[in-house]
Amino acid sequence: MGDSKNTSKRVNNQGSAIPGGVITGLLFAVMVVFAVVLVRSALLPVKFLVPVMVLLLALVVLLGSLTHWTGRTGRFAAGTVVSILLAVIMIYAVIALNTLTSALNNITTVSTEVTHVGVYVLTEDEAETLNDLEEDTFGILSELDRTSTDGAIQQLNEDLNTEIATAEYDGLVQLVDGLYDQECRAILLNDAYLDVIAEIEGYEDIEDRIREVTGLEVEEVVEETVTPEQENAESAVTAETDNAFTLYISGIDSRNGLKAKSRSDVNILATVNTETHQILLVSTPRDYYVPLSISNGARDKLTHAGIYGVSVSMDTLAMLYDVDVDYYFRVSFEGFEDIVDALGGVSVYSEYTFSSSFISGLTFAEGYNYVNGEQALAFARERYAFATGDRQRGKNQMALIQAIIKKAISPSILVNYSSILSAVEDNFETSLSYDLIASLVSDQLSTGADWEVITYSVDGSNGSAVPYSMSTTAYVMIPDESTVATAKELMQAVLNGEIISQP
Repeated sequence: MGDSKNTSKRVNNQGSAIPGGVITGLLFAVMVVFAVVLVRSALLPVKFLVPVMVLLLALVVLLGSLTHWTGRTGRFAAGTVVSILLAVIMIYAVIALNTLTSALNNITTVSTEVTHVGVYVLTEDEAETLNDLEEDTFGILSELDRTSTDGAIQQLNEDLNTEIATAEYDGLVQLVDGLYDQECRAILLNDAYLDVIAEIEGYEDIEDRIREVTGLEVEEVVEETVTPEQENAESAVTAETDNAFTLYISGIDSRNGLKAKSRSDVNILATVNTETHQILLVSTPRDYYVPLSISNGARDKLTHAGIYGVSVSMDTLAMLYDVDVDYYFRVSFEGFEDIVDALGGVSVYSEYTFSSSFISGLTFAEGYNYVNGEQALAFARERYAFATGDRQRGKNQMALIQAIIKKAISPSILVNYSSILSAVEDNFETSLSYDLIASLVSDQLSTGADWEVITYSVDGSNGSAVPYSMSTTAYVMIPDESTVATAKELMQAVLNGEIISQP
């Protein structure tokens, strides 16, 4: 009789242990998935990763003992509830990590740029489609931006199944005059040139006098170009350790999206040292008159470099400052606005009290101003309110970047991380690798260091010249070589790990 009772008790205990075993097994499986995703993300420092894994394993073992029911229903219920709660937290963390790594991979895998080449005719022309122009002559630039032009011609030939007739013109004015004078019925033009043409006296109404019949997208791989000067001499400014690099920050106002080639109105080099936790921001005015990396020594406005691609902007600045520009990131002006809004606004410092010419009634006070995305963009774009014009705009842009960095490394962004990722993913692209970004995040989590941002703006004098991308005299800023030399020295110091102070 006693043996029968003992046997029955063992069977009941074994049966009652099954639910606890299932719960513990599922919890352990979720923990393994979480651990794998966390390790692969490379975002958490090892000094935190190991304790987290040990703690989770200990919790699983503890909860397993609680849910291994031996007749104590209260303990089983408590263990089950806590197990479910822990599993839900880890599942949420897995989803969040996957979202984060996916967003970072999306913005770090961009390798192409798009040139939007329009087929333009006079506004009053009756042509509605390409077929209406099949037997006509297309005006093209003879030398400027030939890669994009040739790509567009190839697409036209394929679309029309013919060889189109072309007439070459030496410059933008000559090309537009050829259309105005009806020497050709249509012209092929990188639409980034429209703003350049509108700067030329007598051609301010270009967009009213011509219209686009169709647009052609010419896609190219973003790659670093090497100038003869760079081939024959080492850069004077290089990083002596793997903990320092230089990043080109470009802000564009493109009508055809972030991947489109466009003039760059923000041209800032950020020299970063992850050991000293210093960032040097050097702003170069958009009208700086410098040789482009593709112009064989001919000088142009710096902003025009972006028409030929981000690599040309990078290499042009590399030549100017004798520095290796390792990476770039580009953000559209609309993206700037979205990112600031996703951060919940930022506090930006203004050197002056001034009114915005972009938002009626908006005034920035001297000192710190808390701004939303729209206000931040107005702050960064303003130049007409200042006697120094673009010089002060560059300083304000750096002040806004400082404010964004400060907010981005604060714990408060965790609340809005999903909206921040969405804003970044849609409006931001970079050649920084995922591994480098993960390393920077991991280092910040490990050290909790306060980053110091130093700013410097090169200067110049007002002048006029015929830029490489234009065929007529225009305003340019002649570089002040002493300020360029100072910028080089500051970059070298940061790259070498020297602590610098605000100039």
